[in-house]
Amino acid sequence: MSMDKPRIYLSAPHMSENELKYIQDAFDTNWIAPLGPHVDAFEKELAAYVGVRDAAAVISGTAAIHLALRLIGIKEGDTVFCSSLTFVASANPIVYMGAVPVFIDSEPETWNMSPQALERALADASKEGSLPKAVIVVNLYGQSAKMDEIVALCNRYNIPVIEDAAESLGSTYKGRASGTFGKYGVYSFNGNKIITTSGGGMLVSNDIEGLQNARFLATQARDQASHYQHSQMGYNYRMSNVLAGIGRAQLEVLQDRVEARRAIFERYYLELSHIPGFHFMSEMKDTRSNRWLTVLTIDSSEAVITVGELLAALTEENIEARPVWKPLHLQPLFEGAKYYKHAENESVSDQLFSTGICLPSGSKMTPDEQYRVIECIKNTVSNQLNRIGMQQATSF
Repeated sequence: MSMDKPRIYLSAPHMSENELKYIQDAFDTNWIAPLGPHVDAFEKELAAYVGVRDAAAVISGTAAIHLALRLIGIKEGDTVFCSSLTFVASANPIVYMGAVPVFIDSEPETWNMSPQALERALADASKEGSLPKAVIVVNLYGQSAKMDEIVALCNRYNIPVIEDAAESLGSTYKGRASGTFGKYGVYSFNGNKIITTSGGGMLVSNDIEGLQNARFLATQARDQASHYQHSQMGYNYRMSNVLAGIGRAQLEVLQDRVEARRAIFERYYLELSHIPGFHFMSEMKDTRSNRWLTVLTIDSSEAVITVGELLAALTEENIEARPVWKPLHLQPLFEGAKYYKHAENESVSDQLFSTGICLPSGSKMTPDEQYRVIECIKNTVSNQLNRIGMQQATSF
């Protein structure tokens, strides 16, 4: 690895100028422990931004999904459908609840949950008398799933939707904010997300009573009493006032971060889309992606390099890139779980995993750094073409 060159990260945190102001306020007022005025304000400001009635700030997006499942009433042995092409955090809370995950494939246009596969899975479950108690839909890399079709299918069977928008804050679907189409929506503020609180998440909903209960459960389910009394099992999930202050400053620059990442995508597309076999993740009509990560697939029938070869070349140049998420139905943790493909002979998530690569996309990345990534990719392709040419020449 070329350690003499500065590291280019996949998606590094990008601070604005106001985080320290809010942190200093928390110190000046001694609101260091969990909860406080910044938490209340962050919840109100994010709810207003995405256009929902309420929001509850918690320690992670995973915690938000866990609370959503608890609010819906998931019990041991229940079934929950979940997108397969996603990070494990989307499905781990299903296991926390003792429920059984069933994984749904992606479809080619958005790379997200396939309505076609979901319809078959729901029809089978209905015939078997084992309909899921919830469906977790994930919006990958900033791209919204086909929410109209998915919500309509779930409504047909009266199944609540949890929209995992951990990667799509700032994206829109037909004019509405990503994360606001289900019974509950979830955002993540992990260090690599489009805005960050270092670690944190938000549960959003138009169900004010439900989110009041979420706050209760997230603060150890402490009953109203002068002493410590607990009638239900709770969790230590609430966000701290210090981290919420960081979140408030980050939310103020969210649109700038979206525009920066979209510009990064356009630069990659302009410079690399002409390379045979390189196909960038598209943007569905009537949607606007935050382009959290720029992602493309490499078609081995057209391209002269593979994903593995490109990853190795980028690593050698001290540039961080990653494969597309390994589908959950392929994970050892979920061995034997039921899985519904997009079509009988087509597993889209398997194809994307084997051909997809995520390029450095952080809004803090400079144009010079991005061109370093681009030049590495172009040189890798060019060198391979030269090797192929030499091999062909020596074969005669």
